[in-house]
Amino acid sequence: MRWVTYRDGNRDENVGLVVGGSIHGVRVEGGLISLLGDDGTAMAEAEARARNEPTETIPFADADLAAPLRPVQVRDFLTFLDHLRNSLSAAELTMAPEFDEIPAFYFSNTSSVLGPNDDVLISPGCSQFDFELEVAAIIGRPGSDIAPEDAHHHIAGYTIFCDWSARDVATKELRLGLGPAKGKDGGNTFGPMLVTSDELEPFRSGNSFHLEMRAFVNNELTGSGWMDQMDWSWADLVAYASRGTNLRAGEALGSGTVPTGCLFELMATGGPDSFRGWLQPGDVVRLEIDQLGAIEQTVGAARPFHPLRTGF
Repeated sequence: MRWVTYRDGNRDENVGLVVGGSIHGVRVEGGLISLLGDDGTAMAEAEARARNEPTETIPFADADLAAPLRPVQVRDFLTFLDHLRNSLSAAELTMAPEFDEIPAFYFSNTSSVLGPNDDVLISPGCSQFDFELEVAAIIGRPGSDIAPEDAHHHIAGYTIFCDWSARDVATKELRLGLGPAKGKDGGNTFGPMLVTSDELEPFRSGNSFHLEMRAFVNNELTGSGWMDQMDWSWADLVAYASRGTNLRAGEALGSGTVPTGCLFELMATGGPDSFRGWLQPGDVVRLEIDQLGAIEQTVGAARPFHPLRTGF
């Protein structure tokens, strides 16, 4: 199944099932996230209604898509270790051994969720604005202390995830040792659809799925990689995220950036002479993943910057 959330002429959000090149609308109280949390029965019943008695049918290409759902929580992991190695290379730094022992993550902002074609604004005070090409697994069944061998039962599906990043802001913040804050606060894109796990099973490979991931800026290919380059598996992420706590339906687990999937890494590996520059107002970023579709967003100018007493 491929699920979307789309906006009508009143900007109200509706749930739809993608069938071929069309969206079959279906009435779902509480949005797509309300179909999660059980053994899959609610989603299967909604699929049957959408196929047999749609509230409307519209072309997918004409739809005003919102994020498929607004995650109740976002944990963004670092599973592609080559991305980290590449990013550290410019400073001649090596990767800490703990990254091979722990699937590191940080919590991100659920209030800054964007749809797959919404404009994204540069963060205030930022001159090094960047995208990150990622995948997110959406939790379908809650649980705690989940064993890796049982983790697949808890993933409802997958969607493209873009973690928009203010690199210069984050660089200053990371010196404090508390992780990223405002440098990762401005935008989190999910979409265009939630693709259920069974749809990706034919592509299972290694720790993930053999699906190509591509990033474009103004129609220029800037980077590409494969989802099965992940060093940590989705099962590892579910098990670690649920350790000692409750993992809820509707939570998102981000993969982290695929190698070459952001400008920061390209700058680190290619050097300043070949670097294309950071994102500017008017730039169009398109991120594609096989089977998951594509998001395409225009970068807008930052809102006003109000300095603190320190000037920062």
